[in-house]
Amino acid sequence: MSDKTVLVIDDSATIRKLVDTHLSPVGYRVVLAPNAEEGLQLALDVQPDLILLDHQLPGTTGYDVCCQLVEQHELARIPVVVSSTLRKKAYAEYVDMDNVVDMLPKPYTEELLRTTVANALDTAAMIVSSQSDGTAVPEVIQQMDEAALSGSLACFGIRELLDFLNNGRKQGVLEVEADRARIRFHLDKGRIQGVYAAGIDAEQVELMMDRLPKSLQNLAPVLKMTIGGRSCAEVDGFVQLLDQKVLDPRLMTKLLRYQAAMLVRYAFTRKLTVFRFEAGHVDNSLQKSLPLDISLLALLVEGEIHGSDSDEAVAENQTYVRRAIRGQNLDRAGLSARHMKVLQTLAEPKDAQQLADTLGWNTDEVHQVLRGFLLAELVEQRTQAVAGQFVVFEPNAMAAQNLRSSIEESDHRYGGKVVRDKLALQLVLKRAVPHTLVFAADDDLSLQLMQQLFSKQTPQSERIRRVAILAADTPAKTFPWHDRIGFIPDAVIARPCTAELLFRAMDRLHTGKQSPATARPEAAAPTAGAATADASPAPTPAPSLATATAAAPGVQS
Repeated sequence: MSDKTVLVIDDSATIRKLVDTHLSPVGYRVVLAPNAEEGLQLALDVQPDLILLDHQLPGTTGYDVCCQLVEQHELARIPVVVSSTLRKKAYAEYVDMDNVVDMLPKPYTEELLRTTVANALDTAAMIVSSQSDGTAVPEVIQQMDEAALSGSLACFGIRELLDFLNNGRKQGVLEVEADRARIRFHLDKGRIQGVYAAGIDAEQVELMMDRLPKSLQNLAPVLKMTIGGRSCAEVDGFVQLLDQKVLDPRLMTKLLRYQAAMLVRYAFTRKLTVFRFEAGHVDNSLQKSLPLDISLLALLVEGEIHGSDSDEAVAENQTYVRRAIRGQNLDRAGLSARHMKVLQTLAEPKDAQQLADTLGWNTDEVHQVLRGFLLAELVEQRTQAVAGQFVVFEPNAMAAQNLRSSIEESDHRYGGKVVRDKLALQLVLKRAVPHTLVFAADDDLSLQLMQQLFSKQTPQSERIRRVAILAADTPAKTFPWHDRIGFIPDAVIARPCTAELLFRAMDRLHTGKQSPATARPEAAAPTAGAATADASPAPTPAPSLATATAAAPGVQS
């Protein structure tokens, strides 16, 4: 018997009578309201333990009633079970409501009604608290103090922990904490069957929804519910839809795999504090119906493919090589044969471009897969020694692309970037001072930017060699350098600029030789902002620009 009070807000007299008939005999105190106004007033008056709320009400909806409940402090933590014939559509509408703990699809049986109400009352306080405060609901009631394994992640990482559980073929739930977020890895025989979370910022969830593959975008509301650690009964509702062929199990499996990959990436890119492993079977109906049975490595790679941006910063002059296995597990379940080729190719150090050429891939995919392997600690990243760094500011899209292509096909004896806008240039210069800055001297924006960058002398700016790119029909010796940019460049390259021409100029600048192709005229005093050829603070005499630019092919006079 129960002494709990259940408030029923439903415009159907039949439903109100049915609920009263089935719940009152087993000890519930049932209070009935035919509309939202009376229901809200009764909620204030009787302070029920649970509200059974109809989704469709005269002049309003259950969602609006939930919002009004949340807005009133004394009503905000009353758990709500929403009842509707709309099922899937109604489920999606309530995913943001912290006080909604379950859904009851109409029509329902006496047994389903009693079970739903009993389960909601048993777990309601924890669920509402979890969804309001961003804490996690325990997977197993009354077993919170019995962790098989727990501790701090200060001394070792989550990868070692998951490898340990995988090697031991353990079954249970591993929970890790990052700030307010808790990520739960459901394991069976050591493999990941599903990944769920609670307390993740709404912005992060929205970002994961925005990155859904096109084939899964219609399931964004479902992802929002499953990713947020909602109540088990709501998940049971999705399982019912799967059983009734309303949802495609193949799409749902893809969605859960995407969810797992994004949450794994989230966990591996955050500072984790503590962990807790609960051994044994955990009853999760969705996981039971659609187990992933996948390896950590596969999810790390997929997380980078879905979660990283194509324009994400990539470290320059890096090579990659396969690491010797030292304690990592060898499980590769779910990793595609295509991505396995990367590991097989890295017996010797290679940079991303060499990998892309060998495999016939684009460099974006290579970088994504490499980042996944780096997180799994199966690949080691090494800095490749180069003669010097350069930055090219080239606003012209076609010229920039052609130069990038030329650099990719070069011998890579110098490393650097080609950027097209002011912000990108500022970011690159903020990270490190390059040996050489190359700019388009036939572009007004470029000239203005160079004048701003070198208007004041600093130790950093004095170290930078400056190379101008000019149209072939523009004579460098008559160009108004001082008027336009306040200094005379160390070298001028005629269009089209190629990697070979750039590297030749840098060869001479890097060795400090006053060769004709790179020297400045004597008029280019340090006050003009030009660096000396040997990078020393004191200026050294140099031949005129007209003489200096007459030597190498592509360097104009």
